[in-house]
Amino acid sequence: MIRSWLFVPADSERKLAKGGESGADALILDLEDSVAASRRPVARGMVVDYLTAHAGAARRPQLWVRINPLDDEGLTDAAAVVRAAPDGLVVPKVSGPDELLRLSHWLDALEARDGLPAGGVRLFAVATETAAAVLRLSEYARVAVPRLAALTWGAEDLPAALGASTNQDPAGGYALTYRYARSACLLAAVAAKVQPIDTLEVDFRDEVALRAACADGRRQGFTGKIAIHPAQVAAINEGFRPTAEEVAHARRIVAAFAASPGIGTVGLDGKMIDMPHLRQAQRVLAAEAAFQD
Repeated sequence: MIRSWLFVPADSERKLAKGGESGADALILDLEDSVAASRRPVARGMVVDYLTAHAGAARRPQLWVRINPLDDEGLTDAAAVVRAAPDGLVVPKVSGPDELLRLSHWLDALEARDGLPAGGVRLFAVATETAAAVLRLSEYARVAVPRLAALTWGAEDLPAALGASTNQDPAGGYALTYRYARSACLLAAVAAKVQPIDTLEVDFRDEVALRAACADGRRQGFTGKIAIHPAQVAAINEGFRPTAEEVAHARRIVAAFAASPGIGTVGLDGKMIDMPHLRQAQRVLAAEAAFQD
């Protein structure tokens, strides 16, 4: 499970090096927004060099590449970097799962070209950056994309697509449209059996707000979060790992059911615990076990 996904401009050796030391579970080598169009050819070469220098099946952190939108230079990006075997591609401004399937077919050809294992390059879609994309999120429950590993939502590009002046409500939180996009993305990811990843926090200096956002995201069901600065990584890693108290309680629930095989409901601390509680406890223990690997 990947908790922290740190964006790093692909054309900055200094930031690539700093990102590699951040403790992030995954680095996203960015060829899109943080790289000027005139610098993209240079950045592609730097991505290939970085991936090659950090090759290996068990590399940490994982190395993903954010390509440009597929109606821009996304396929050119993919054709350039796949030969160096990234763990996956982050795909912005995705309109729906059919677009990811087309990209997957192109990746089949690129992997064959480069002698890579079929299906080894996975996909992470930014799935809410246009109005049409938000309205099509339910399609991920019906259209299987075998390479798909995660979905995330974004609150920065969507206002521009909508012609909105802000993504905030008068109280300073996200306005209803963006809360809807977040919830729909979470539902779509869970329905597609991939990781739901929460969006970034713009103010990387506000650790209090970041920790609150991580706590809320994990309560809602998100399993990780985007980072835009190395200073955010530690709080995200901590925020998306079950606490010691949660693990202890989950173990007690599992033990209570194990002590009464064949029973659908047990008592614990004066409360009735049933099968949904058991499944949630098992998820907590599975998540904790993943962090021990």
